[in-house]
Amino acid sequence: MAAAKAGVDPHTATRDARRLSTLVEVSQALSGTLNLKASMQRVLAILGRHHGVLRGMVTLLRDGELHVEAAEGFEDRARSVRYRVGEGITGQVVESGKPIVVPRVSREPALLNRAARRGETSRQELSFICVPIVLQRTAVGALAVDLRFKPERDFDSSVKFFGIVSSMIAQALNVQRLVEEERRRLLDENTHLRQELRERYDFSNIIGTSGPTRQMYEQVAQVAQTNTTVLIRGESGTGKELIASAIHYNSLRAKKPFVKVSCAALPDTLIESELFGYEKGAFTGAATRKKGRFELAEGGTLFLDEIGDINLSTQVKLLRVLQEREFERLGGTENVRVNVRMIAATNKDMEKAIADGTFREDLYYRLNVFTIFVPPLRDRKADMLLLADHFLEKFSREHGKVIKRISTPAIDMLMSYHWPGNVRELENALERAVLVCDGAVIHGHHLPPSLQTADASGTVTRVSLKDAVAAFERDLIQDALKTTRGNRAKAARLLDTTERILNYKVRGHAIDSRRFRSPEVGKRRAVAAEE
Repeated sequence: MAAAKAGVDPHTATRDARRLSTLVEVSQALSGTLNLKASMQRVLAILGRHHGVLRGMVTLLRDGELHVEAAEGFEDRARSVRYRVGEGITGQVVESGKPIVVPRVSREPALLNRAARRGETSRQELSFICVPIVLQRTAVGALAVDLRFKPERDFDSSVKFFGIVSSMIAQALNVQRLVEEERRRLLDENTHLRQELRERYDFSNIIGTSGPTRQMYEQVAQVAQTNTTVLIRGESGTGKELIASAIHYNSLRAKKPFVKVSCAALPDTLIESELFGYEKGAFTGAATRKKGRFELAEGGTLFLDEIGDINLSTQVKLLRVLQEREFERLGGTENVRVNVRMIAATNKDMEKAIADGTFREDLYYRLNVFTIFVPPLRDRKADMLLLADHFLEKFSREHGKVIKRISTPAIDMLMSYHWPGNVRELENALERAVLVCDGAVIHGHHLPPSLQTADASGTVTRVSLKDAVAAFERDLIQDALKTTRGNRAKAARLLDTTERILNYKVRGHAIDSRRFRSPEVGKRRAVAAEE
């Protein structure tokens, strides 16, 4: 009535309202999921319900051919139909990027009728409308519909309407492509980052050639390819997390998550919920279910640093996870099974903690399957220069400086200090030295004040010079013999001396070089003796 008074045809107003409502439905169908095929199928069903579309088809260009992505009102074989660009009306629409209307299908010889025999399946005359799906000014597909033929049909209006629908499909297609590109980018980035981590935590990055370091390296290599629980023990700052990372990224679980938890950083009231998660309503503020670190590490490795600091109630649940591979979330009753490798680390005296009753003995033995002791820096002084050079190069690069070396007096200061903070303290000392250095050489005055005097650092020499030199010489000879597997001639060349002098030193220090020989050498010598 109001439309008639305003001079608007009531039929036109009804048609426009129906089309507007349809476009809202189409928009919801296309935005409701990232499954574009299912979305386009729903769009064709909507057009069939509200606009008398007897058959509908969406084709998209892929590998140079038009593939049927969605079809409504056709037999199943229609989905396997392929069109070349320029072939038939659909191919012409994609080639030209312009819509084509066939008012009376029976009078159009260019219609291929591959998907269905229109004349055989329907006694009534049909109209055919095909509009391009245009993305970035290029036709990438087509929307084709069959309608009942009506002489009074306004084909221009219909083409505009179906053109809007095709443009909405194009936008959904664009969103899907952007999502796919982002997914591929993230996948590539993830692969790249994993490779970086693998390289960063490769065995070769465990710096040092001293006896204790080589022993630690061998232990890491032995346990990495297994699923064995590992307990890493050592003083604060020795690099326990680096060892845990090296084990994970060189294991069969390297492509799975590596989740780190600092038990000392979490208060007793939170550590259980952080490790095992909680159910909705488990406590005030628990609005939704939350996964714990065990679930986040599924299939990978969970690293519990400073495990000696967890409370007794959490230790009970931890023991169950290690024994049964299952647990319950906080506030829940459902058993959650997990496949997680456990690596724990501590700087505490665990035996004393057990005696004091602050750590469960049964949990300790569950964790203590394969123990790796990380030596303190004062026990691996032979690695000092290698570590110092590594940190010097690292921080020079980070801070954009060209520092070539460390002066001999500064090296002497590094070697004489007792390093209570271990490798972490050395790293911090070298970073400070790089920052304050204004030349190409690190000097003693660039180092922290605590390293600059023996009295201040607590490193006053309390051994005779003769004994200190003898001990240092003995260590050098033993390291050389270990490297050459007991071959004295090679060891002498390694130490830049003669075999005669080396033999004299070996006898003087009562070193048994035979214990450094490989088993193969011993066997060969035994066979030679028999012959």
